[in-house]
Amino acid sequence: MTELLSPAGSPEAVIAAVQNGADAIYLGMGNFNARRGAKNFTEEEFQKAVRYCRIRGCKVYVALNTLVGDREMEEAVAQARLASSLGADGLIVQDLGLVRALRQAVPDLPLHASTQMSIHNLAGVEAAAEMGLKRAVLARELSIDQIRFITSHASIETEVFVHGALCFCHSGQCYMSSLIGRRSGNRGMCAQPCRMQYSLGGRMDDYPLSLKDNCLIDKIAELEDAGVACLKIEGRMKRPEYTAIVTGIYAKVLHERRPPTPDERRTLETAFSREGFTQGYYNGDKKDMFGVRGEFDEKETERLFTSARRAYSDGELRRVGVHFYTVCEKGQSIRAIAFDDEGHRAVASGPVPEAAKRQGLSEGYITDQMFKTGGTPYHCVENRAKVDPCLFLPAAEINELRRRLISGLSEERAKAPERRSLPLSPLAPAPAPAGKPNWIFQVRTLEQLSDELCELRPDYLYAPLMELAENFDHVKPFVEGGTRIVAVLPRILSDTEFGAVYEALTKLELLGLREALVGNLGQIALVRRAGLVPRGDFGLNAFNSRSLEVLRDCGLMSATASFELRLAQVKDLQKYLDTELIVYGRLPLMVSEQCVIRESAGRCNCAVPAQMSDRTGNVFHVAKEYGCRNVIYNAHKLYLADKADELAACGLWGLRLLFTTESARECAEVAKGYLGLSDYRPNVLTRGLYYR
Repeated sequence: MTELLSPAGSPEAVIAAVQNGADAIYLGMGNFNARRGAKNFTEEEFQKAVRYCRIRGCKVYVALNTLVGDREMEEAVAQARLASSLGADGLIVQDLGLVRALRQAVPDLPLHASTQMSIHNLAGVEAAAEMGLKRAVLARELSIDQIRFITSHASIETEVFVHGALCFCHSGQCYMSSLIGRRSGNRGMCAQPCRMQYSLGGRMDDYPLSLKDNCLIDKIAELEDAGVACLKIEGRMKRPEYTAIVTGIYAKVLHERRPPTPDERRTLETAFSREGFTQGYYNGDKKDMFGVRGEFDEKETERLFTSARRAYSDGELRRVGVHFYTVCEKGQSIRAIAFDDEGHRAVASGPVPEAAKRQGLSEGYITDQMFKTGGTPYHCVENRAKVDPCLFLPAAEINELRRRLISGLSEERAKAPERRSLPLSPLAPAPAPAGKPNWIFQVRTLEQLSDELCELRPDYLYAPLMELAENFDHVKPFVEGGTRIVAVLPRILSDTEFGAVYEALTKLELLGLREALVGNLGQIALVRRAGLVPRGDFGLNAFNSRSLEVLRDCGLMSATASFELRLAQVKDLQKYLDTELIVYGRLPLMVSEQCVIRESAGRCNCAVPAQMSDRTGNVFHVAKEYGCRNVIYNAHKLYLADKADELAACGLWGLRLLFTTESARECAEVAKGYLGLSDYRPNVLTRGLYYR
């Protein structure tokens, strides 16, 4: 049975979701969830919520889906221990290091890979499975064909978002809010810069990053037939009434296996939309996906919300089937048992029946009383009784017996399962790096290479895979000078793109290339299958020492420390494998399936990067990525050439200069500045987040 998973951003939203038919809810507690702006739950509120849900047969998943620093790891694990002990059914996680810690500390509690893990291909799902995760939340950008392929071949469950907000950027790969506003989406504090106005060369009246909400209400049967285990509704930041309305409609369509009615479609739009809904990603058609929250009938929406609130506040959806069996025998206390289909049971007894002065008790009379489960979470599915003749008991006694049975059954259902809670092993010290850091130059295009750059003899040159495969001669002077070439894979690769990428990798392997840079878990096996050794890029979000340990065990030769860390945190990392840091360049803010360049130029013109301006005058550069995707780069260049001593103290294997929009001449000048051969310094610079 496909599960319907609803958001619960507050205790009231728990009731709203459960009373409208949710099979499971997801919520956050503490500071390690991706919606820290939601009300979230105290320990007492969480305990009440879990009890409420367990009694009613609704699962509870706890979001621990942010990146976690080394000094926060114990606290995050403590939250997981609490959730496990109180009966949560699973944890939703992003951080690779936290996954490892939780597998050790709460080994019996299922872990689900958050959409923040950026899983968008089958190999990514299988990588999550190898780490011990039981379910993968797939990227919102996937089409039904991609979802069907992944789900049919995956060794673990898949979960798909069916309703709610769409981010412009692939989840887990958005650094825009963090770098321009100091509010990290990967840390649960996204300021939603994609909902702001930007100019693409015209007036400041466009919203080129704001997508309409997703709505797959008429695709439920198709997803169910595809084998998707869970359908997820987004919206922990929205009101409980919204949760009630959307959950109720999706629950009816799912459980009744029917298409939505026109009224249900209109109700969904009235509850919340951004100029309508979109199914663009699902259908593989990215046209007409943009929209903003425009004018709407507030009175109509409030009437809808008032009606929804009244329904879930006053009613009790009878969700759980219960069986009753009652025995009433002469000279013995009346006895009864109640049990559900999951093995929970309660037994109760009452007074000894008296001899009847008139008509005695009958089986029908007793079963009629037991049927009265209104106002409780239960509905009677079987009701039997055995009654000796000529006996009498007041109806009040039989009703009290039923109430005690229901109360006892609820207590049994509310009990948390017994699970292990094991100690978390301390971090082992990592060996100190030997020698000075390597210099790494990365270019976005081979046109940025020059003889002048080659003469600087970098230790490593990172270059785009597909360009290298077509024009390897461009880097031969670097190879002859002793520079090691590393092919950079696109961060996002669909299953249909794996073939071309594998062909490029094997071609380069025959030409002598030995290493490739991967930015996603799903690419590691591909690189190794092609005979190359993988290195880890920033897209893997290595935010703590345990993450580095995981990446080492995945077979990576090196990893890139997250540029969302402070420099002091980078220094404190236990570097279980060679660790590099990006120390120059326009840091990538977003990678998207959408084409800002086409929107800007009015046609496909990917050879020419576009520019996008915000209200403060910052100009963000937009460049083509493999597969007609776009990458948006920061307006200001990261510059740390004057921090050489502090960088040297961080114990890094490599320092990377990231060249994006620079000309070949500029690349050489920047590199000289970092090597102490010139006094280059950008006119406008940023220290990124390293000194925040």
